Amino acid sequence: MRYLIILLSAALLFTACSKPASVDAKRFKLSGKVIAVDKAKKKATIEHGEVKGYMQAMTMEFPVHADWVWDDLVPGAEVQADLVIDETAKDPYWLENIAIIAAPDPNRPAPVDDRFAQLGKEVPEFTLTNQDGRRISTKDFKGKAWALTFIYSRCPLPDYCIKMSTNFSDAAREVMNSEYKDKIRLLSISFDPENDTPEKLRQYGQGYFGKDAKPDFSVWQLAVGSDQEVKAITGFFGLRYEKDPNDKTQINHSLRTAVVAPDGRITKIFAGSDYTANDLLGELKATLK
Repeated sequence: MRYLIILLSAALLFTACSKPASVDAKRFKLSGKVIAVDKAKKKATIEHGEVKGYMQAMTMEFPVHADWVWDDLVPGAEVQADLVIDETAKDPYWLENIAIIAAPDPNRPAPVDDRFAQLGKEVPEFTLTNQDGRRISTKDFKGKAWALTFIYSRCPLPDYCIKMSTNFSDAAREVMNSEYKDKIRLLSISFDPENDTPEKLRQYGQGYFGKDAKPDFSVWQLAVGSDQEVKAITGFFGLRYEKDPNDKTQINHSLRTAVVAPDGRITKIFAGSDYTANDLLGELKATLK
């Protein structure tokens, strides 16, 4: 009964306090479990199932505009909500009409926040295959400031993998036209080797440079490896990366972007999507001073 009252109250509060979506907005039903919350930024990370007609199952961060939810939206709670997609809004997507359908399991430990566990450590050696079919390794980045992030090309939401790739391509364009073109490197690692072949990654990257632009991957590279190779890297950074054993097209993942100094040590980890290309470049340039 308590959660029914919360849901009814939510409808009233959301109508009173939130700007409505445009008439062209699309809505999809979403169900999942809360992994983490950020009350200050009004965002919740949710491990959700397939959103029929829109996206695969995954773990990702969603804006939540309603103020009422933060007393009950806690890690471990199971929720149902409407996923709103509105390209004209400040947030191109968010959750509304949230219903908490199960309280957290008191016997289940809270998720560990390991966002900064690897700061100051050296990136372990790895070898992957880049967009040109060439094998690359950590040795290729020694002596340079570099950043790496994790994506897969089929990720549909604009504030997730798409934003990671936009940040990296924007940063790459700026670096290529600056004094840092030989000092800074960027690497996007795909964890979908069955779909993201080197050829597909090249097409994916070229799309971010623009259809008519000459692709230049001298600063920004995209790479892929086997599940074993990629999991060794994602595991080091605490990134969640799981494939559904019954449907290999479905990927659950979180976000990690790491900045690495020329000596190979990690100086910064962005755990979500709340950073810009300029933020990234500022951290990279700082390691060169």
